[in-house]
Amino acid sequence: MGKQPVALQGAELKTENHGRVGPNAIIRVAEALEARQGSDAVSELFQRAGLERYLDAMPTAMVEEGEVTRLQSALRDYLGIPVARAIARDAGMRTGDYLLAVRIPRPAQAILSVLPPRLATRTLLKAIGGNAWTFVGTGVFSADPAYPPRLTVSDSLLCRGATASEPLCDFYAGTFERLFTRLVHKDAKVTEIACRANGAADCVFEIRW
Repeated sequence: MGKQPVALQGAELKTENHGRVGPNAIIRVAEALEARQGSDAVSELFQRAGLERYLDAMPTAMVEEGEVTRLQSALRDYLGIPVARAIARDAGMRTGDYLLAVRIPRPAQAILSVLPPRLATRTLLKAIGGNAWTFVGTGVFSADPAYPPRLTVSDSLLCRGATASEPLCDFYAGTFERLFTRLVHKDAKVTEIACRANGAADCVFEIRW
């Protein structure tokens, strides 16, 4: 999730994806890992992922989605799945914080926060869908706003080529949870209930409060 504004009115769904996503998927992983394990761990991870050029300067524009896939894979290989999942979720929450601070207008946030949760859900999901190309790349995002809301990412770039016994798309889960807790309901919890890495057709996130 990255550079494009999250407009809550008049959002347009970009239909052409060219395999590029916002830089938060790289920047916030570095931040989350450094907070937990220090700068040496960040250097090691980015070298393993073949992204050492970002150690001098983090990206400021859209990045190739394959870089994000490699970074997530390297994170799991380097630290093991449980630790990697925790860092990825933290990175997602940091991305949510960035969107709230920089991309989602304050007046829109104020309106969402006083709407009934189900109406706020519909409004927020429309905005997320309109900007989905900035975080799913060549994947496909869809959402069902009925309670409990379910968000689906087909061909998630976070777990492409991976096989695991547990879900792996924690970066998305963390981002969605931060946005929903701040804008829809303070007790919102996001759980990835299906993941392509586990053999599911799509990655599905359920939100409950």
